[in-house]
Amino acid sequence: MATVDIHQNDTVKVIAGRDKGKEGRVLRVLPGAGKVLIEHVSIVKKNVRPNPQKAIKGGIAEQEAPIAISNVMLVCGACGPARVRHEVRGVKKVRVCAKCNAALDKEK
Repeated sequence: MATVDIHQNDTVKVIAGRDKGKEGRVLRVLPGAGKVLIEHVSIVKKNVRPNPQKAIKGGIAEQEAPIAISNVMLVCGACGPARVRHEVRGVKKVRVCAKCNAALDKEK
């Protein structure tokens, strides 16, 4: 299992597949499967059974389906979709935009 350069709450752009060109926020990263869930991207319909105990109405619900990490690209705030490099700045290892050298990790 390789390390993943995309983290939760990052903004990514889909570069291949059915939803090519769409941008969204990462809801969840599944590193074992090599996939990510992106808000309002790769929407599929799911039949849902009613469950009165959990107050769930039955019907057809829409939800996000996972997309392969290789089909998305991290979006830099300054220059748009870009590859990611890693640098040691100070004592922290940070993700850096390969185009403009801007740090992609938010400072805490």
